[in-house]
Order: sequence, then structure tokens, then C-alpha cells
Amino acid sequence: MIFFNHKEHKGLHKEHKGYCLNQICLCDTLYPAFVSFVVKKYLFSFKQKLIILIALLFLLCNASFGQAENNNEIISDIAEELAAEDNDPDAASLYLEYFNDLIENPVKINLMDENDLSRLFFLSDFQVKSLADYIRRTGNVVSVYEIASIPGFDQHTVEMMSPFISLKVNDGVSSDSLSVRSTLITNFILKPGEYDTSYLGSPLKILAKYRITAGRFSAGLTTEKDAGEKFFTGSPLFPEFLSAYTSYSGNGVIRKIILGDFSLRFGSGTSINTAMRTGIQLTAPGFMTLRDNLRPYTSTDENNFFRGAAADLAVRNAEVILFYSRNRIDATPVLSSDSVISSIMSFYKSGLHNTSSLLKKKDLLTETVYGMSLSYNFSFIRVGANWSETWLSIPLQRNANDPENIHDFEGNKNRLLSINYNTVSGRIMIYGEMTVNNFRNLALVNGATLRPSDRLLVNVLWRKYSNGFTAFNGKGPGNSSSAANEQGITGNFSFEAAKHLFISAGYDVTHYPWLKYRCSFPSMSRKGEIELRYLPSEKLNFEFSYDYRYSMINNQKTTGIAGIEGLESRNFKWLLRYTPDENSAFTTRINYKTAYPSGSRGMLLLQDVYHKFGRVPVTVWFRYCLFSTESWDSRLYTYENDLLYSFSIPALSGDGSRSYIMVKWDIRHFGEVRIKYGFTEVTEKSGAGNFNDEVKLQFRVWF
Repeated sequence: MIFFNHKEHKGLHKEHKGYCLNQICLCDTLYPAFVSFVVKKYLFSFKQKLIILIALLFLLCNASFGQAENNNEIISDIAEELAAEDNDPDAASLYLEYFNDLIENPVKINLMDENDLSRLFFLSDFQVKSLADYIRRTGNVVSVYEIASIPGFDQHTVEMMSPFISLKVNDGVSSDSLSVRSTLITNFILKPGEYDTSYLGSPLKILAKYRITAGRFSAGLTTEKDAGEKFFTGSPLFPEFLSAYTSYSGNGVIRKIILGDFSLRFGSGTSINTAMRTGIQLTAPGFMTLRDNLRPYTSTDENNFFRGAAADLAVRNAEVILFYSRNRIDATPVLSSDSVISSIMSFYKSGLHNTSSLLKKKDLLTETVYGMSLSYNFSFIRVGANWSETWLSIPLQRNANDPENIHDFEGNKNRLLSINYNTVSGRIMIYGEMTVNNFRNLALVNGATLRPSDRLLVNVLWRKYSNGFTAFNGKGPGNSSSAANEQGITGNFSFEAAKHLFISAGYDVTHYPWLKYRCSFPSMSRKGEIELRYLPSEKLNFEFSYDYRYSMINNQKTTGIAGIEGLESRNFKWLLRYTPDENSAFTTRINYKTAYPSGSRGMLLLQDVYHKFGRVPVTVWFRYCLFSTESWDSRLYTYENDLLYSFSIPALSGDGSRSYIMVKWDIRHFGEVRIKYGFTEVTEKSGAGNFNDEVKLQFRVWF
């Protein structure tokens, strides 16, 4: 095992494998006993299925393993937490999009570009600056394990970073070279049992992404058809969703120019944020970086992006971003007595247009947005200011009959002004942002990151959003989907308690001063989480987490004014991962959840297997999962390995099983094929079985 808390000469890291402790392999001892105990004690009602599972585990522990692909756990942890948030269920797709981009284009940390380092979005600004300063002071990092000795980093953070970084300064291809490289990805997804005859098109879901680069120039094309949608609509014929861009990246005055579709974030995102959504992850190692972020748009959200032109310019310590966008987005109209659209009542964000009524909402509204951001990096503080205006072709009208909507935006013009700062002094970073819309409603965010010692990292974040604060293309840190009518404080820490033992914990308290969905009174929510990770060797990883959530909703059991009802849930997760070598790994996970006041309980046991064959270019992922929940309140989420730019986080409820197998075949050095087949079988209370399956196919080529 590698000691990550030492301060020895950096050259020792090149020979880090020589410092490993001799470990006893637990695969033949503790692991089968542990799994057998859990299976017999908790899931004895699934006898036939458990026999299959136990047999599988027995075979695995005696098989010849090859080595495991580093599938970092931050992906599944963040994705499952976001999926459980009903107010933002699609946010997980953006995180996975960023992870896939980082895998395809790793961050070259030895270039010391803080803007590029900030693409590692799970690092705080403190960590980004600490890493850049370390490289400037001591020279290039020669081993990924060396990063753990830098102030602000530990073993867990390094493992998180390792799949997404490169230690190369020059990869052999000059940025000024016109050598052309292309990548094409196509996904096909079919759920045979979920076709509705009212759909306008086929049940096949299709995704295609193409990207071409030539030195500093790049271009991309993305198209998607959801299940039930027509593949070509309109005149002239185009796919249901089509997105494209061209981009130039430089290292002088012109840092980036994008024509076409792009995403943008200013500061912490309270004014402009169509990129990463800055939610609250309680045990994340750090909150989101506060740097401006301009990048081409390659995702499939059909409404949350800009279409036009943007430029990022820099002179010494000053940076300016200019942008203009004119995009057609979906909306729900309000019709006058003569069936003329007089206003819109809401934005339609799902992107589904597979029925005639939903198709009428498509591209109903033209949104024009323009603005700029200025920032300057002083020796001790970085400050920024930005301004933007949004014009809607049809005015937005609030529902005056619903008290919940009294403070909602009304009209067709929204102006946003914002200032932000962040400063690092020693082991403390302080940051904040203030945004005002139409000179009336405020959004305030302030936070701090402290590193009292090399083993301890502490984060604190406070935010307050006015009831009527509106940013159509913004999303700052917070728990509500609209980032309005909310004030709260979040704190968390990461602590290396002992050698190989890491503890992370966080707690959030949020108050909602006005009414909100399903809550006809001012309310509050609480959530807390604690996570323990024990890494006794490079082959073994033990994890335990406890998650607590409390919220308030209407109690409709009585007539008249709704009463107050508190909802609580507690989720326990145990995980054991064994990685015998670089081509194989298997993971056992157990979840137990309780929900109140319903008293519902749920439990899950799953086994993941990963194996990369040595003689043939084939990789296999396999999962067998059993679950039993007493109601929807105790549902459980499980992240699944999937096709690139596709994700699956099913909500498991009832009594049943969920399994899948995915195979990847590498076609020499120019492509790969992935095939995934998954099915869910649920036993109804009547005894009847409910079976749902899906088939996914992906072709990926590069040339």
C-alpha cells in the first residue's frame, strides 16, 4: 500500500509500487463470509435467485482475474444523489457528459493553466491554485501519487482525479498542427415493452455525435431523437434535435472563439450557468470552482444552451467574455378567446415531442440573450463582474390565482448584474457572488474553504435567494430547481483519520420563506451525510455511508387548509470492492432505507463484475441486483455502467431484480462497439410478474 501522507523527495513516487505493504488476500476469507451472512439474514425470501448469486460469487473468488478499469466512484455517488433529487432529475446527465469529455480529453496538469485545471470541476479553487503553485515551484509532476502530498489533496482526491488527467506536457501533436482527427459516436436504444401507439414516431432512441479537430480548430455535430419522436421533421427536413459548433482555442489574447452552440458559466452561476449545475453535494471534496467557463455545447438538453457566438479574450491578468445568443426554446402557451397565443405560462424543459400536443410546444419561444463578463486577477484576489439581458419573443405570464406564484417573474425582459470574488491566503480561500435581476431581487452566495492541516479540509457555504429572483439561464448553488425562495447554509469536511481511513461528512439546513411546490406555507429542509472509506490495500476498498433527509409538505388528510407533514428518510449503504489486478474487479453493495411517516422500508443487494479479457479485445460488465421495497417512498437508486454519453440510474421499487450485461469490443485502433442488454423484473402484490427490458447499441470510431 502507498503512504499518501509522506513528504519525501518527489523522485520516490516513481517507484511507489516498491513501498507497498504485503497484504493478505481477503477474497478467499472475509469476502465470501460477509456476502453469505448478508444474503442469509436479509434476503432469504429470494431463494432461487440467491443460489445463482452465491454460485456466481463463488466462481468469481476462484477465477483468474485480469485488472480493472478505473471507474471512479465519484461518478456513481454524484449521479445517484442527483437522481434522487426530484427538483432536478436530469442534472446527472450533465455530470456524466463532463466526465466523458474529461476521459476523451484529459487535463494536462503540468501545463499549469488554471483555467484548464478548473475543468476538473470536482476540485475547489483552493485545490486548483495549490496544484498550479506547486508545479511552478517544484517542476513537473512525475507521478499521479505525488499530488497527494500537495496541500489540499489526499489519497481519495487523487484516485478521483487519476482517470481524467495527463502528466504529459506534449503529446506529440502540436497545437498549431493541421493534423485532422475525428470521432463519431452513435447510440441506439430500444425498450420493446414501452411503446405507446399514440407516439408520432418509432420507439427507437437515437443519438449521434461527431467531432473533428485540427490543431487549434474543432467542430462538432450532435443530433438526438427520443423514443416516439419523428426522426426528421419540418421543412427542410432536419432531425428532431440538431446542435453544431465550430471553435478556435488559443493561448494569447484570443483564448477561445465559438460559433454555433455553446454553454457558459459566470462565477458561481447565479446569473449565467448553462454548463455544470452547481447543486449541493454534501460529501464532495470541494464546492464548484468560481471561474468563468466557456465551452462548446455537446449535450442533448434541447433548451438549456446558447446559440450564436462567443469570445474569450485575455490580456495579462484581465479577461473578458462576450456573447450573443438567439435560440428557439419550448414553452407552454396561453391562448386568447380567438386561439391566438397571447403569452406563455411556463417553459417546457423535458425535450420530449412524441405526441401531437407536445409537438405544439416545440420551439414556440425565441429567446435572445447577450452580455459580457470582466474579471481581473490581482496578486491577492480575483474579482469579476458580468452583465446580461434576456428578451422573450412572447411575454411570460404568471398564474395570479395561485399564491405560490405571486413573486414569479412576469414580462419579456430580464436584466442581470453580478459581481464575484475569490481570494486565497495561506490555507484559507474565501469566495462570494452577488447578483440582482431587474434591480429588484437579489441572489447572495458566500463561502470559505479551510485547510487547517494536511489531513483536514473544511467547506462552508451560505446562500440567499429572494422570492422573486429570476435567472432564466442561471443556476447557482442551492437545493431548489429555480434557485429562488431559498436561504440556507451547508458545511462539510474531509478528514484522513488514520492511515488508509478517510471520513467525510456534511450537513445542510435550508429555509423557504415563501410557498413552494406541494407546500402551502413557509418551510424548511435538512439533509446530512457521513461516509467512511477504508483502503487497506490497492486491491480492497471498504465503504460505508449514512444519508438523512427531512422535508416538509402539505398534509391533505384533513379538509380545509392543508396541514404540515414532515417526510424523513434514512439510507445506509455498505460497499466492498475487490480489484485483484488491472483487468478485473467485482463489487458487492448493500442498501437499507427507511422512510417516515409511512414506515416504509427498502433493501437492495447487488453484485457487479468487470473483466477485460487478455487474448481477445473484449470487456464485459455484469450486474445482478435484488431489491425489496414496501412503497415508492423507500425506492433506491443505483448507477449503472452504460454507453458513452448515455446514463442509467433506475429507481427500484417493489420486489424484484435488475440485471444487465454490457460487452465492449475494441476494433483494433480505430473503433469500438458496445452492446448492453438490461431487464427489470418486478413481482406485483397480486403475484403477477412485470417484465421490462431494453437493448442499447453503440458504435464509436476515430480516424
